[in-house]
Amino acid sequence: MQGISAVILDWAGTTVDFGSFAPTQIFVEAFRLAFDVEITLEEARVPMGLGKWQHIEALGKLPSVDARWQSRFGRAMSKEDIDSIYKTFMPLQIAKVVDFSQPIAGVVEVIASLRSQGIKIGSCSGYPRPVMERLVPAAAAAGYAPDYWVAADDLAAGARPGPWMALQNVIELGVDAVFNCVKVDDAVPGIEEGLRAGMWSVGLSVSGNEFGATWEQFQQMDVAEIAHHRRIAEEKLSAAGAHYVIDTLADLPAVIEQINMRLHQGERP
Repeated sequence: MQGISAVILDWAGTTVDFGSFAPTQIFVEAFRLAFDVEITLEEARVPMGLGKWQHIEALGKLPSVDARWQSRFGRAMSKEDIDSIYKTFMPLQIAKVVDFSQPIAGVVEVIASLRSQGIKIGSCSGYPRPVMERLVPAAAAAGYAPDYWVAADDLAAGARPGPWMALQNVIELGVDAVFNCVKVDDAVPGIEEGLRAGMWSVGLSVSGNEFGATWEQFQQMDVAEIAHHRRIAEEKLSAAGAHYVIDTLADLPAVIEQINMRLHQGERP
């Protein structure tokens, strides 16, 4: 019986940009420049994984952000406000994303190992296409290039947490069964995306948004501090329904071995 034939990977916090800082920092800056409204990095992380327009919309609905907005403007954030922040966000993100294109430690080696097993490498992102068109070649120059990628605004059906980007990978990669796919992500909407697509869903607790540390910060943490942040991230990703939660993509091959055993026993996601 066939085992895993494709792995579909998120980008920021999963394959590049340890800690997922490229989008979060830009959200903070976009709110400030567009409307002189301050949001925190922690607030910016809450809706991570959604398409970026939807991410701004969700930020406006956070009680803390909404209270600040209401205090300043006497009303809730409108669609026109979201459009204005998005228009500010986009050029900033396009300019900055190449600075966060370095593959996370272990990613290049894992991709090579998976390909040696005949596993195809797909990908999708909360980034819109203009951002991906800058990020993809920069990541390729640094050693990471999936077989296929799709952006958050490519599909008429929408983006996360719906299954459509993951399923577009299935189509383009020629995979004949969704249960032979693994979706890997560091944020809750990406976990939900994999589940809704009928795939095995794997969360990353250390390299991504939920842990929220730079590579340099992570290296300076002691064991207890790492365990504390890891536990919080694991609980959130597990609660979202992840079949497995691992630290980084470097741990994925062992999970695929386990999933292959379950598939051979007739199990499905």
